[in-house]
Amino acid sequence: MRITQGCFSFLPDLSDEQITAQVEYMLSRDWAVSLEYTDDPHPRNIYWEMWGHPMFDLRDAKGVMMEFEDCRKAHPDAYIRMQAFDDTRGFETVMMSFIVNRPAEEPRLTMQRTDYEGRSQKYGWTARA
Repeated sequence: MRITQGCFSFLPDLSDEQITAQVEYMLSRDWAVSLEYTDDPHPRNIYWEMWGHPMFDLRDAKGVMMEFEDCRKAHPDAYIRMQAFDDTRGFETVMMSFIVNRPAEEPRLTMQRTDYEGRSQKYGWTARA
């Protein structure tokens, strides 16, 4: 099962050149870029580990791509996502978020929903062979 989260999730994986083009677009909009990684890509797991600090002061895509490459070397079998933040309203708003690295073999999971009294629902994952 291919995890589909964020922009471009139904497209083939982006090449480094395509990721660089997206970073250039983000920086042209004066958005800050951040990198996060996890081995638990559950859709409700929104708290991924941050790689360094958000790059508020970078204006060159090469700097972002260097950080991305360092993150990919340190966590080759993790999901890595890149996010762009806009702070023009006085608070950080996520403008773009997309996965830039995936494990060589993604887990095969099936989501299970359990209905409870009062329209409550709980979700869980079961590994498939």
